[in-house]
Parts: sequence; C-alpha cells; structure tokens
Amino acid sequence: MRVRVDPLVCEANAVCVGLAPEVFDLNDDDELLILKPDVPAEEQDRVRHAVRSCPKAALTLEE
Repeated sequence: MRVRVDPLVCEANAVCVGLAPEVFDLNDDDELLILKPDVPAEEQDRVRHAVRSCPKAALTLEE
C-alpha cells in the first residue's frame, strides 16, 4: 500500500497526523509530510482510517 497527498487540496488540518503520527507529520510551514509513503502492514488500518477521515479528501491510497 502506498499513500499520497495532493498538496493543492491539503489544508494541513492534521487529522491524519492525529490518527497515524508514525506515517504523517506537518513541517514548520504547515505542509503535510508523508514519513512512510510505502505503508508497513501493521500501520495500514490506521492509514486507511486517516485517508477516510481527511476533511478535504486530499489523501489517496494505491493498494
């Protein structure tokens, strides 16, 4: 599984950071960073939940 962000859509609400902090983070400019674009198996459920919870639908998954 691979996760991506559309930086033109993302508003850095940080919902994903709260749900999967080992995969997502914000930099000092409030831009979303994906720390693990190739999501490890043990974190996939949390990342799926984070993608579904994004208020701007800025995240996508490739499975």
